[in-house]
Amino acid sequence: MTEAAVTAVSRSGGHTFSKYGEPVIRLLAGLGVEGDAHLGVTVKHRSRVAQDPTRPNLRQVHLIHAELHDELAAEGFRVAAGELGENVTTRGVDLLSLPVGALLRLGGEAVVEVTGLRNPCAQIDGFRPGLLKRVVGRDEAGRLVRKAGIMGVVVAGGEVRPGDAVVVELPPLPHRRLDRV
Repeated sequence: MTEAAVTAVSRSGGHTFSKYGEPVIRLLAGLGVEGDAHLGVTVKHRSRVAQDPTRPNLRQVHLIHAELHDELAAEGFRVAAGELGENVTTRGVDLLSLPVGALLRLGGEAVVEVTGLRNPCAQIDGFRPGLLKRVVGRDEAGRLVRKAGIMGVVVAGGEVRPGDAVVVELPPLPHRRLDRV
């Protein structure tokens, strides 16, 4: 079995759809990714700011599993790390099955607490026409499945680089299933 690891780190200082690959990013406790447009205690995502700018920022860090990029490539959609807006790309972790409150230890110091699922929007089709249908689906029971990654908050700061280990710590039972944030 492959060890869980960070494969890429990205950020963007502007509210751009895609983020730009970096050799290292710094996570700041309670804030998010240093130099990223979504850094802050309160919501920064433009649609959420329009609803209520005082709400807590549960979307400080966006993570996507590299296996999604592999799946999309097999369907004819070439998508590189950071292009779907994620800050951290991982491999070897089933991010979508994690419960609310799971802790992701990234590298030697940084810790991200999982808050929920990214809710893919129509901007994805603006990036690659037809891609939205590939990152949203239905399970056997007909429930909506969002595959465009997870969101979290930084509980311990530190630098994160490609190649860093990812260690998952599950919260106490009962686990709460991820929902969109």
